[in-house]
Amino acid sequence: MVTMTMKHHPRPLLFSLSLLLLLSSHSTTTLAQSPASAPAASATASAVATPAPTPSSAPTDIIRILKKAGGFTTLIRLLQTTQVSNQINSQLLTSNGGLTLFAPNDNAFSSLKPGFLNSLNDQQKNELIQFHLLPQYVSTSNFDTLSNPVRTQAGENPDRLALNITSSGGNQVNMTTGIVNVTLGGTVYTDHQLAVYQVDKVLLPRDFFVAKPPAPAPAPEKSKGSKKKSADSTATEADDAESAAISVKQRHVMWVVVTVLVAAFSW
Repeated sequence: MVTMTMKHHPRPLLFSLSLLLLLSSHSTTTLAQSPASAPAASATASAVATPAPTPSSAPTDIIRILKKAGGFTTLIRLLQTTQVSNQINSQLLTSNGGLTLFAPNDNAFSSLKPGFLNSLNDQQKNELIQFHLLPQYVSTSNFDTLSNPVRTQAGENPDRLALNITSSGGNQVNMTTGIVNVTLGGTVYTDHQLAVYQVDKVLLPRDFFVAKPPAPAPAPEKSKGSKKKSADSTATEADDAESAAISVKQRHVMWVVVTVLVAAFSW
């Protein structure tokens, strides 16, 4: 019995050694592959850490703002035909002070005298739109800080282009041009650079209704004909003087002759 036990003992030992070698080989293979996976993990972490670039915001477009709000068809047409819309968009890109636009809606334009807009020439239409623009951003709470008459982009003439604004703490804003009185409506758009407020009437400047003073007449130019006439007049005066001198001389000669004749008869 002892002889049989010793004879079969090497097989379990050999099996154990084989199993140990197999486990050792698998462990070595796993360790050898681990470093290769590190770059992939690093690349993944890098991709997560780098945010995707965000597209820059589109520049402000006054026409797009009014179309989105709705009800400003006539104003949009005037802004485009006068090219003031391009001017506004350009100023918003270059100006630090911003702009404020008083936007009459279609009902406000409909209340104008029939044919009024068609009676305006291109320069007057441009002036009308510019009269609705302030060259600065004004919030609803800051209208009471403005000094009257308020300067618009139409000009600074206090008699013909005056716009006076009154505000009671931002609760209500009233405007007058000397022709119409207007109440500020709701805010159409604001981004702290451009403010667009709806108004219930078109702001009509006095410049359209007050007769302009006649232009001073130009000073008359001295023509060649005038110079010739002056020269002829001078020549005539000289001739008259010469004629007068001759006449005096003739009278003197006649007096001498008469004196001689009288003396002769006296003898």
